[in-house]
Amino acid sequence: MGVTRTGPGRLYIVATPIGNLADLSARAREILAAADHILAEDTRRARVLLAHIGVATRPVSLHAHNEASRVSRARRWLAAGNPVALVSDAGTPLLSDPGERVVNAAIADGHAVVPIPGPSAILAGLVASGLPCVPFTFVGFLPRKAGKRARALERIIDATETTVMFESPSRLAGLLDDLAARAKATAPERRIAVCREMTKVHEEVFRGTPAEGARHFRAHPPRGEVTVVVEGSSGGTGSADAAAIEALAGEALNAGLAPTAAAKEVARRSGVTRGAAYEAVMRVKGGAGEGGDA
Repeated sequence: MGVTRTGPGRLYIVATPIGNLADLSARAREILAAADHILAEDTRRARVLLAHIGVATRPVSLHAHNEASRVSRARRWLAAGNPVALVSDAGTPLLSDPGERVVNAAIADGHAVVPIPGPSAILAGLVASGLPCVPFTFVGFLPRKAGKRARALERIIDATETTVMFESPSRLAGLLDDLAARAKATAPERRIAVCREMTKVHEEVFRGTPAEGARHFRAHPPRGEVTVVVEGSSGGTGSADAAAIEALAGEALNAGLAPTAAAKEVARRSGVTRGAAYEAVMRVKGGAGEGGDA
């Protein structure tokens, strides 16, 4: 189904190639050719794609620094019944890319938001990784601030599902070092896959442990877009049994630690995930007839 020009305007969320221009779908070509307006995260990259398919429409920038000001313009276009297309630098828009404000405004105004599916670095990396695909969590780029980054890394190491994230080439080895350090106590053989330059000439998928990955990419500095896939933990309790873990939880609570701090101590001493340790702490705390977290 192509662009609809009768009735209220429609916002089309168009997935574009992550490298190989041949991956652009026929439907995406049709939508981009027929759209009255095209919002693009990077107008230079969008113009290359549009020129490739013979579309003369001039894209309008929509990025993290101007999205708020673009919302009113998009609303006017849609209110006038104009079909509007939204594209990102590459892949499926809104996934670690701007556009949410425009989408939410379109929905609030009663306009149809139509996804035009296609390439995604997230899904391409996931299915090429060799790791379990269901369930998985996508976390985008990790925070830059040390405290938030540390907490995000802990959640990834504790997670029982596969995690997919983006990282810049310059910070990739450091990320893998951090993952290796946090996995060392409980899962030193935790598997990862690093997918870069997907669908391009120099496509590479590295599979191994975080430590192996860090060594590889220090010896072979990466270039281009990078997607990192991390295997989930077993979700079990390691070599410690439930009674032993609960005993440690009791000791931590008796020492006056709040449940979150107690869980961290239990995880450190037992080798179980932080989530499993917290569950044990709350079982012990509930059995003692205590209230909520202090």
